Amino acid sequence: MANTKLVIVESPAKARTIEKYLGSDYRVLASMGHLRDLPKSTMGVDPANDFAVQYIPVKGREDIIDQLKKAAKSAKVVYLATDPDREGEAISWHLKELLELPDEKARRVTFNEITKRVVTESIEQPRDIDQNLVDAQQARRVLDRIVGYELSPFLWKKVKKGLSAGRVQSVATRMVLDRERDIRAFVPEEYWLLDADLARTEKSGSFTARFYGTEKRKTELHSEEETMQVWNAVEKSPFVIRSVVKSERQRSPAPPFITSTLQQEASRRLGMTPRRTMSIAQQLYEGVDISGEGTVGLITYMRTDSLRLSEDALASAGKYIKDRYGDTYYPGKPRRFKTGKGAQDAHEAIRPSVVTLDPERVRKDLTIEQYRLYRLIWGRFLASQMSNAVYDSLTINAESAGYVFRANHSELRFAGYTAVYEEGKDEDSEDKQSPLPDLREGEVVQLVKLKKEQKFTQPPTRYTEATLIRAMEEKGIGRPSTYAPTISTILSRQYVRKEGKYLCPTNLGETVTELMEDCFADIVDLKFTAGMEDKLDHVEEGKVCWKSILSDFYGGFSDEMREAERKLEGKRIRVPDEVSEEICPVCGKNLVVKNGRFGPFLACPGFPECTFSMPLVVEMPGSCPACGGRILKRTSKKGNTYYACEKGRDCTFRDVGAEGQEIVGFMTWDVPVKDNCPTCGKTMFKKSGRGAKKPFCINEECPDFTPVEKRGGYTKKTASTSKKTGATEKASAKKQTTKKTAAGKADAEKK
Repeated sequence: MANTKLVIVESPAKARTIEKYLGSDYRVLASMGHLRDLPKSTMGVDPANDFAVQYIPVKGREDIIDQLKKAAKSAKVVYLATDPDREGEAISWHLKELLELPDEKARRVTFNEITKRVVTESIEQPRDIDQNLVDAQQARRVLDRIVGYELSPFLWKKVKKGLSAGRVQSVATRMVLDRERDIRAFVPEEYWLLDADLARTEKSGSFTARFYGTEKRKTELHSEEETMQVWNAVEKSPFVIRSVVKSERQRSPAPPFITSTLQQEASRRLGMTPRRTMSIAQQLYEGVDISGEGTVGLITYMRTDSLRLSEDALASAGKYIKDRYGDTYYPGKPRRFKTGKGAQDAHEAIRPSVVTLDPERVRKDLTIEQYRLYRLIWGRFLASQMSNAVYDSLTINAESAGYVFRANHSELRFAGYTAVYEEGKDEDSEDKQSPLPDLREGEVVQLVKLKKEQKFTQPPTRYTEATLIRAMEEKGIGRPSTYAPTISTILSRQYVRKEGKYLCPTNLGETVTELMEDCFADIVDLKFTAGMEDKLDHVEEGKVCWKSILSDFYGGFSDEMREAERKLEGKRIRVPDEVSEEICPVCGKNLVVKNGRFGPFLACPGFPECTFSMPLVVEMPGSCPACGGRILKRTSKKGNTYYACEKGRDCTFRDVGAEGQEIVGFMTWDVPVKDNCPTCGKTMFKKSGRGAKKPFCINEECPDFTPVEKRGGYTKKTASTSKKTGATEKASAKKQTTKKTAAGKADAEKK
């Protein structure tokens, strides 16, 4: 075994995949992540001694360290094959130091994709450890340690125990709070919509045109008086078609995924949190056993900010598109996308390693989550290399009394890339368009009906996890590897909570952020934090010494810390309780949100005189279809989520259950949505679960009512089917009991 070549990776899954590719001359072991780090009990950094850093072996990893030391000692060469980013480079450096490997024995290799070709080629082209990458990671780690270990105790003393602060997490919390402040300060403005239903003849079908303005300019209606002025004028005047404009519109495909866009799209379309997305992507990257192929890394490295694609990948995609869809679906040459300003551009965009392994071919070998995420990545990449989608657009301008009403319609003529993939939207705000009649300029059409609607401008929408990641990326806050853990941290620290899919600050998050803004303005300053990320990039490029960045930062930070201690000496900041709309049934006070061992709950502020408490009430969009009350999110004794009317048994809803019993009060397993049925105006619902679900109407009196069996998921039991099922179950149980009794008698006879 003395000539064995040792390869060290981070995870066992990656180790198994790579060992199959390399053969018997190589032994592949997993480090399970970092094996050396800063101590947990102390800061481990000495700013007074040129930022000397103390690294120690990670507690609980002694067996792994011993195994790697023995294997490294007997190996001819050690390939350090951790992930191809700053963190991976730092892990390789720590392994080299921990295993006491000489420079000539420690060789660094990276795999942008884990396929046999790339793995064997990379092993044949090893390099030295890139110290600039290591220093950039060290600078980030030490910066975060200094901020965390000096700021957190300050927050414990001045606010409450268990709090934390950090360069990126504190800025992310502030971004959520700033959006909430914008919403609070928002003053809605009134505006009106005026639609005209027009038709060629009384018997022909009508189409809708919306008030646009005058021939000279677009005009908005700001009051009912302005609206009625137009209404009265056009009601008495004929409508004449002034222009019919037919045009061709093309839509280009979106670029392939980078880390941030993958997390955003997985959140929008699959309902995955950023952390879950990265976990599933890691599995796809490290390798999955595929029937007929063996173990294959299905995607390229998933922590990247580059839109660059390899020439091999572009050629493979072009051939696949032409073979499967035809030449018209290929634009004639590869599409190349420009990487954004400030990107590190260290790796390719996220793409399938082998484009011919389409999602349906590998579906049976993947879990549901792996399949859905792989399908997203594969579709986005392939679509990025396909032809534009082509639409026929038609715009009709009808004039009456000097006012212009406009109708638009767009129809898909050539699918292009949309045959494979269409990008999701954060908010579905587009109005549905109906086909328009074939009209000519100068033709007179009849007014069927005028419709007016009062509207108000809406405040900015709260961030979702997807839109917060996009905002962080746009502002240069954090890097691909930090988005998911940052959002997980601010949620787990209860600085931010989720209401539905939206993020809103808690009173705790607001209190801590206001304290930070007052005493540590630069830590929560977006430009300062983005500037620090740029400095870390300069360290990676070898332009700046990492300790000089620490020195520049620490001087001002220590001054701020001393001033904050002086300013708040002897003071403690109280976090106000979050007052809910729920009323204590005992004493009549508004219940407040408290945090316990099992998470937040509602309690009476009159404690200890009043000890009433109850689970936290989460109000859902829409209203009870029976009595119009609020719909609340509830949890059953078995931990399942359901939705019920706030009035409980006082609700007017009545139904018959599966066993023939009377059900009092509205309750459903389906999720209420913010949209109302366009026909009956009642709240619509959708099936629970991950991914996009189509809303449906549950009002049995509505023409658009969707029966239970057509909604997907479970099927509602009737009393008759329930009795039949119960009888079958009883017969089955009796049969099993008879078998057990017979078996017992046989055993007794044998004995």
